[in-house]
Amino acid sequence: LAERSNLAGVQHIVLVLSGKGGVGKSSISTELALALRHAGKRVGILDVDLCGPSIPRMLRVQDSSVHQCDSGWVPVLVGQDKAIALMSIGFLLERPDDAVVWRGPKKNALIKQFITDVAWGDLDFLIVDTPPGTSDEHISTVEALRSHQLLGAILVTTPQ
Repeated sequence: LAERSNLAGVQHIVLVLSGKGGVGKSSISTELALALRHAGKRVGILDVDLCGPSIPRMLRVQDSSVHQCDSGWVPVLVGQDKAIALMSIGFLLERPDDAVVWRGPKKNALIKQFITDVAWGDLDFLIVDTPPGTSDEHISTVEALRSHQLLGAILVTTPQ
C-alpha cells in the first residue's frame, strides 16, 4: 500500500481540532510545528482546512507549488533550513486567495489523497490542521489515518 509507505516514516500524528472557526487552529498548528522544529524535531504540517488554507500564508510560502515524485507529491519545505514539510490545498490553487467550493465527496477524496499521496519522508511529528466544526472532513481524516499511530488531538477552544 502506498498509504503505508508514505506515512511509514512518521512517528507521531497530532490532529488540531475545534468546534468552530476563528479560534486559532492554524496559529496553534503553525506555532506547535515551529516549537517542535526549534526543539530539533523533524516536522510536517498537513493543512486539510480546504476552504481556508491559511498556513502557507502564515509561513510565507503561499507562492510555492508542490511537485510530483515517484512516491507522490513532494511537500513544500519551509524556512531557511527547509526543515518543515508543508502540504496544503493552497499550493494547488491558481491564486492563493481562490475559494474552494466543493461538495463533501470531492473534499473527502482530496483529504484521502493528501494522506496517501504525499511523500513525507522521515518525520518525528505530523501536525494535521483541520477545518472548523465536526464535518465529513474530520471523519475522512480520522478514517484515513486509522491504521497509523495517532499521538492524539489538540482541541482549541475559546473562553465563551
